[in-house]
Amino acid sequence: MTEKITISVIKADVGSYPGHVRVHPELLSKAEGKLKKAKKDGLLLDSFVTHCGDDLELIMTHRRGVDAPEIHELAWKTFEDCTAIARKMKLYGAGQDILSEAFSGNVKGLGPGVAEIEFMERASDPIVIFMADKTEPGAWNPPLYKIFADPYNTAGLIIDPGLHDGFIFEVHDVIQERKIEFNTPEDIYDLLAYIGQPGRYVIKSIRRKDGLIAAVASTQRLSLIAGKYVGKDDPICIIRAQHGLPAVGEVLEPFASPHIVAGWMRGSHHGPLMPVSMKQAHPTRFDGPPRVIALGFQIAGGKLIGPVDLFDDPAFELARKKALEIADIMRAQGPFEPHRLSAEEMEYTTLPKVEEKLEKRWKKGI
Repeated sequence: MTEKITISVIKADVGSYPGHVRVHPELLSKAEGKLKKAKKDGLLLDSFVTHCGDDLELIMTHRRGVDAPEIHELAWKTFEDCTAIARKMKLYGAGQDILSEAFSGNVKGLGPGVAEIEFMERASDPIVIFMADKTEPGAWNPPLYKIFADPYNTAGLIIDPGLHDGFIFEVHDVIQERKIEFNTPEDIYDLLAYIGQPGRYVIKSIRRKDGLIAAVASTQRLSLIAGKYVGKDDPICIIRAQHGLPAVGEVLEPFASPHIVAGWMRGSHHGPLMPVSMKQAHPTRFDGPPRVIALGFQIAGGKLIGPVDLFDDPAFELARKKALEIADIMRAQGPFEPHRLSAEEMEYTTLPKVEEKLEKRWKKGI
């Protein structure tokens, strides 16, 4: 029997320049060296290192399964080594996502974002890995819903027998730390009742009703881990495609119409999620707008064939133009909601420090 393949994507902001714009080439080179050595030593089958904005992204394939301590330790040590370089260079936010000095067998809860998927390779197995900057895990809710539950987006839900029975969505409540499953299409209204609140309810995984895993996303909320704002979560999402799953074009289609997400400047504003190529993944305007890149690979014996920079395509130029128009509209609101996040979300920013300073100036009565 063929062994299962595991794809682990682990990311962290360990330092960037200038400010929150991009990862320095020396950090990318260090990470590449660490993963190449791990491949030579037999720990990894293959790897690819990239960045989205100020986040260092490690893409790794192996046969150790999800949550493998040795894979997580490799990522942790890579981030530690890169942090040391970042501190020497005085890069901004050096070690920002390293919330603990002690590794305990798993990076979850320690700062880095994680998305891992394990499966038996099919005759042909395309995957798309999405990486975002200046936003939170709930940013995946609208596109994942469209890809796996909306026939206006995914024609295969109607005409492909492999998709026609629908999917199972696992949704996490990141506030109360609980989870629930919804079957689509029968539970669509119940699903939307929750995932329409993306700051709290986030889609963790999606599988076909026969059990085949289709998608996995990171759900880590840095502010909830640290108890205060230490940077936005900058999530990851892995989606398998074709052969009884949505086609690659159906997977990308939701990003042709930019949706509004939380994050942007100081993690405190709403703005459009703009699909960009890797060379455009350097948020600058108001530290944004929030960006998303999409890398496409074929998986062959655990090897990563690719990547193809999927948003490096003039077909997404109009989406980028729309995103910039939305950005103008939102920026015109200045410090007012709905550009600024709601009061509940602002509790995990630096605003409470301002409120604490002004507390004694309040007086009873109206």
